[in-house]
Amino acid sequence: MGNLLAVSDLHVGYKENRDVVRSLRPLAEDDWLIVAGDVAERIEHVVWTLKVLTLSFANVLWVPGNHELWTSAKDPGAPRGDTKYRTLVEACRALGVTTPEDPYPVWDGGGDPVTIAPLFTFYDYSFRADGLTQEQALAQAYDVGVVCSDEAMLHPDPYETRGDWCRARVAATRERLDTELPDDQQTVLVSHWPLHRRPTERLRYPDFAQWCGTKLTSDWHVRYRAAVAVYGHLHIPLSDTIDGVRFDEVSLGYPREWQPRSRPPGLPRVVLPGR
Repeated sequence: MGNLLAVSDLHVGYKENRDVVRSLRPLAEDDWLIVAGDVAERIEHVVWTLKVLTLSFANVLWVPGNHELWTSAKDPGAPRGDTKYRTLVEACRALGVTTPEDPYPVWDGGGDPVTIAPLFTFYDYSFRADGLTQEQALAQAYDVGVVCSDEAMLHPDPYETRGDWCRARVAATRERLDTELPDDQQTVLVSHWPLHRRPTERLRYPDFAQWCGTKLTSDWHVRYRAAVAVYGHLHIPLSDTIDGVRFDEVSLGYPREWQPRSRPPGLPRVVLPGR
């Protein structure tokens, strides 16, 4: 069996990034590809991207990022919140793409079987600066001009707040993980937002961390026996080791971010090598 590969933050609204998508190829015939969110804002662009990738990779797995969940005021008839997420899930299923709502697939390309868990856990502003309330942290972010566009474009319907949606997602996801994961297998945990706060410490603007995850998942890499935790969102494609577990940020990012680098994007990244 082939390799387990990953990419995130493809942002195909940019022509340069669409060109990268068209160029993505497996390293071996049976490679699987993880797409860890932020493909695009519009449903049809997400579908186009995943369809292109399913033509090259043996299996494609997707989790939503914040950009997939955006609904612009310029498109008042478009689905919002959980309805948009469920619409994306059904579109993925029509393509044969695995989502956080599907049974967890088992990858055995490297020897011992590994269960891959695509997760949608969201954020609840708990990655804010120590000692600040959520209201104080948001006010500080507005004061310094570092505010995520989610505040205007990501609607939590039918939940009252994004934090409420996050807590509901975490509770439902934890119940599934506790019930459905085999006790004798390691996992690959896949989320758009990092499951642990530490990777956010290298953000250029620390106030942005409050839109980057939730402390409710901070022990999941240990609790669920992760071999690797895969994520995106930060646009900082590096690895960390936390409690002996590798955390891989696998983003492409915006053209202005990846084009000045001294090497090509280097995608997709190998999460676990095949035999």
